[in-house]
Amino acid sequence: MAKTVNSAFGEFNRGYVNLDPERTTKANASRDWLWAQLNKLDSKEDLNFPLIFDEKNIKFGSFARKTKIRELDDIDLMFCLAANGAEYTLSGSTYYITTPNAGDRLKNLSDSGYLNSRKVVNKLKSALSEIEHYKSAELHSRGEAATLSLQSYEWVYDIVPCFYTTKGLYLIPDCDGNWKATDPRIDQNLVTETNQNHKGRLLRLIRTLKYWNRHNSCCTIGSYLFEQIVINYTKTKAELSQWIDYDITNFFSYLSKQIFYTVNDPKGIQGNINNLTWDQQKSISDKAIWAYNKAYDAVYAETQEGDQKKAINKWREIFGNNFPAYE
Repeated sequence: MAKTVNSAFGEFNRGYVNLDPERTTKANASRDWLWAQLNKLDSKEDLNFPLIFDEKNIKFGSFARKTKIRELDDIDLMFCLAANGAEYTLSGSTYYITTPNAGDRLKNLSDSGYLNSRKVVNKLKSALSEIEHYKSAELHSRGEAATLSLQSYEWVYDIVPCFYTTKGLYLIPDCDGNWKATDPRIDQNLVTETNQNHKGRLLRLIRTLKYWNRHNSCCTIGSYLFEQIVINYTKTKAELSQWIDYDITNFFSYLSKQIFYTVNDPKGIQGNINNLTWDQQKSISDKAIWAYNKAYDAVYAETQEGDQKKAINKWREIFGNNFPAYE
């Protein structure tokens, strides 16, 4: 229950949008513990696991960027392996890792001198059974990661094996047994710097809008694409308002138009990441226009009519019944 729009958004974010602080603390501790277990795998003689380059391990994904919303369901890790004499070549956008000069641990996961990313992921999957409190491990649906479930936690870990290159890129498995480039540090830095440039208001805006995208939009936009659209919106503003409802209203207008356009990968690797069909884009645009009209009415009711109850009820129409009612 709330008396003002501002207090309603505060209550909404604390109760339904932001991750529970206690679970976040537990998850961070669990992740650190898991890193320690992973970094021991190459020392277990019976596993013959590839050598590890632990100083290049990366925490990535929305949990690491602090843009994840409730409930905490997965945590992403990039688990770096040592090249150990292996080299890489590039053909088009596909990377190949050659192993004639590599150690036996990588040669054993190779086909005709090329490191097979499927075999690497499967090797990781089988090795995870050595970890204490192990519950289950399976392959990620895209073949990029081994998904680990540990006892007593509601979240799973998506663990992506990777190699760090001399050019500063990371190579991760693609869906064909080869490798592709990425660098999640760029995504992390972009979110951090943009948030700092806007007085710490970006993260709250992303998380609140993600709730709308997940629960109340007609066609859910992928999390990474949606984050980038919000960041691109933020770049059009000299500053974000201290009143989040203003920027939410303006974002809906922005989304209704920009969903039809190219959204470039900030890493400069994937090109256009807006792979939605025209029908999906049209559906999202229509819903964004609907949400904008409701939001505009809410802001008008609050600022021009002085009617907090009417404004809060309009926001409840947009965000659903978990948004606090007027007290």
